Amino acid sequence: MELALDTPRLHAVPAEPDSLPRDASDADLLTRVAARDREAFEVLYNRYVRSIFGLALRRLRDRQRAEDAVQETFASIWRSAASYRPERGPAAPWLYAIARNAIVDRFRTHVDTSGEVPEIVSGEPGPADRAESSFVAWQVHRALESLPEREREVVELAYWSGMSQSEVAEYLHVPLGTVKTRTRSALARLADVLEGELE
Repeated sequence: MELALDTPRLHAVPAEPDSLPRDASDADLLTRVAARDREAFEVLYNRYVRSIFGLALRRLRDRQRAEDAVQETFASIWRSAASYRPERGPAAPWLYAIARNAIVDRFRTHVDTSGEVPEIVSGEPGPADRAESSFVAWQVHRALESLPEREREVVELAYWSGMSQSEVAEYLHVPLGTVKTRTRSALARLADVLEGELE
């Protein structure tokens, strides 16, 4: 899947091979993307395209619409990378929020061709439920920020991108047992933090 972006040529000469560390953080990559660094964008794209596509495919249940949502996600990331603020939290939730918006937009543009309005009550949550859900999400994001980066990473990949533990292990190039240990540890820490906030 190619991502077409109308951008100026960024480098007159090839970039040095070591110009971008392999272990650059998502926040560092976004900072460079904001400065229109195509190499950083490609690294970020390769890091997230699979999980975002999986999320889109599960929600939209249509490969073409999922691909469109992924393309819109990365086009939005390219356009709005400068709006990311590291002090507000990790980059992954910011990236997945953009993906969720693109997926919702694609979901809403799906036209029901049946011609009949269904006679069912909406299952969508009301304003009070949405407000409570937003508050809980905010608490979870805050709690996630307190986790060590390696633990936070496995939780984000598992819960926001919907990867199985085996997929997380393959994606991170670590043993499955390591992913399970980090996940258990992360969930225990999160439980402690969230329990403390509710007291």
